[in-house]
Amino acid sequence: MSDPGTHSDLLAWRAELPILASTTYLINNSLGAMPRRVSEEVARYAEAWAARGVRAWEEGWWELPVEVGDLLAPLLGVGAGEVAMQPNVAVALSIFLSTLDYPAGRNRIVTSELEFPNVRYVLEGERRKGAELVVVPGDGFELPAERLTDAIDERTRLVVSSHVLYASSYRIDAAAVARRCRGVGALFLLDVYQAVGAMPIALDAWGVDAAVGGSVKFLCGGPGAGFLWVRPELARTLEPAVTGWQADAEPFSFHPGAIRHAEGAWRFLTGTPGVPALHACRPGYEMVREAGIERIRERSLFLTQTLIDAADRHGLEVRTPRDPERRGGAVTIHHPDGARLQKALEAEGILCDHRPGAGLRFGPHFYNSAAECGHAIGRLAALSERPAT
Repeated sequence: MSDPGTHSDLLAWRAELPILASTTYLINNSLGAMPRRVSEEVARYAEAWAARGVRAWEEGWWELPVEVGDLLAPLLGVGAGEVAMQPNVAVALSIFLSTLDYPAGRNRIVTSELEFPNVRYVLEGERRKGAELVVVPGDGFELPAERLTDAIDERTRLVVSSHVLYASSYRIDAAAVARRCRGVGALFLLDVYQAVGAMPIALDAWGVDAAVGGSVKFLCGGPGAGFLWVRPELARTLEPAVTGWQADAEPFSFHPGAIRHAEGAWRFLTGTPGVPALHACRPGYEMVREAGIERIRERSLFLTQTLIDAADRHGLEVRTPRDPERRGGAVTIHHPDGARLQKALEAEGILCDHRPGAGLRFGPHFYNSAAECGHAIGRLAALSERPAT
């Protein structure tokens, strides 16, 4: 399968991603390629610290957690002043959970066994507050919306689900889950980590109550820049117990006693922000926005289909949905010797990853080529001694 000519504008971005010159980089579902402009942005941070010192706080550093969130907001389908940047998803999720109690008769948290373990680890801690965890089994490597909705009732306080599952790249119908939650008065938090930057997201339109995610993957923003979004009308009613001075309405008054929470995204901040990471993530966000998220999704579906077709030709076992509506931005291929094969591919300059129990994950982004996808699967087949039919 050859690249459609209409994607030539997206392939032009390759020059802005240094690693592509030396590597077949198909691991964007784990760590997106670094844009060249990140070096310049991090240098700006260092120059400000060196030349302006403490004055840098009042010259832009303090506002970064919300300013950078505003840059991300259109990719989430939400408004300005609503996204609070956080160090990572564990912190973001913990902040949201700290606003909740679990009264008798409304104490259930519904989630699935297919969530990334990080999320489950945090949710387990809610048992200490009286929450009952309802863990829905998956259908193999898929999670049809009805699996979740059937478990949601008037006893449900919160539903937590990924939009795209990390192991199989199965894409959940978030709007259907949100409708069920609204119908019984439950809250719905969506983890968009494996989706944001690879496809359009419409949190507000879908009726989601809160969302978490980060910049490491398809946003090409690097580590240290997670985020939390809470629906504005809900946010106004919440008082996070996991908090800090940046969330105070008057942080520089240094008043004693209890915090007086600020409005909007500021309400969900904590302590002093990680300024370097908030500089480093900006070029990735800007690149994704400039490339266009609709075009990126079109490209993603083309490249993931290219991977699936190549795997089929070589008789490899695909564990990712073939239905484009249910497919995220990566393709998982199972092989009993997957861990060894991942290392063998890496030795040849082909980067993917391996997840135990799932398989080899190939995560192309809009700047990858069909030739790279075909080459990677061809080498996988050769290394596994499975010739093409």
